[in-house]
Amino acid sequence: CIRDRFKDETICRQFFVAARWPAGRICPHCSFNVSYEIKVKGPYVDRYECKRCKRHFTVTTKTALHSTKLPLRKWIQAMYLIVSSSKGISSVVLARLIGVRQPTAWRMGHVIRKMMDPNRSDAGMLQGIVELDEKYVGGTPQRKPGVVHKRGKGTSKQWVLIAVERHGPVRAVPVENEKVATLQPIIDRTIDKKAHLMSDSHRSYIHIGQQFLNHSHVNHSLREYSRGNVHCNTAESFSSLFERARMGVFHYFSGKHLSRYLNEFSFRWEHRVPVEKITKSGKKKIQMKPIPFMDMLFLLIMRCSGVHLRRTKQWGIQDIAFC
Repeated sequence: CIRDRFKDETICRQFFVAARWPAGRICPHCSFNVSYEIKVKGPYVDRYECKRCKRHFTVTTKTALHSTKLPLRKWIQAMYLIVSSSKGISSVVLARLIGVRQPTAWRMGHVIRKMMDPNRSDAGMLQGIVELDEKYVGGTPQRKPGVVHKRGKGTSKQWVLIAVERHGPVRAVPVENEKVATLQPIIDRTIDKKAHLMSDSHRSYIHIGQQFLNHSHVNHSLREYSRGNVHCNTAESFSSLFERARMGVFHYFSGKHLSRYLNEFSFRWEHRVPVEKITKSGKKKIQMKPIPFMDMLFLLIMRCSGVHLRRTKQWGIQDIAFC
């Protein structure tokens, strides 16, 4: 149990120190690698002084937990619950499980999702076989007599571009529209030009695919969903997982915070490994299984530096850049 593993603040801070500074302490103010531990009374036992700049710091200085008033034990519990849930966890349930108020749990959830941003890792660009697909985020319109609602890109729903490396990580980005000028910069910094691109027959994908080494596509309008190894079912699987979470857990994604929710699902998707499985018919099948949750928690804390969310005057949240 996570509560038995992290019984007090001392154990929690030792875990944070090991995750944030695996090669030794580094000053968050000047990046110098020599510092001294300061002996102080009270619960904060990890206070240090940099040898070069003489400034004090702790394991949470200039991280997502900067100046937090909550015990690290509650933060670790929240992180573990989020990384171990297949479809996420609502702020109402999270607050009840870790013993805080719902507004506090809501902000904690977004801080953790900010840490999950794929751009904060050194995974690099997507390579090999990369699938492209789009998703329209939003629920079904209310039924009205005599009114026929448009579907897909004919609606005003938020458009999301999904690029996923087969048996690898995923990048999901909210975009304004499906035009080539909008998608091109995102794809250029996300997918390696030597990759084999696979998509449906969307005009923008056809145009962009000409820049890659190989591009194959299927025609959904002709009910063609796969042709041998050519398909975009992996990207559609991520889209389906995200939609299930919207329906069963969150119910609504604000456009302002949508990118953070996509970060959460991308993080869990990225930290899976392919496992070969033999079916009942004797065929080999690749199944993706998550890595151990404690390893996932350790990797998450490694991304905590340099990111912070603060409350606004309107009681929302905003990104804060450290000087």
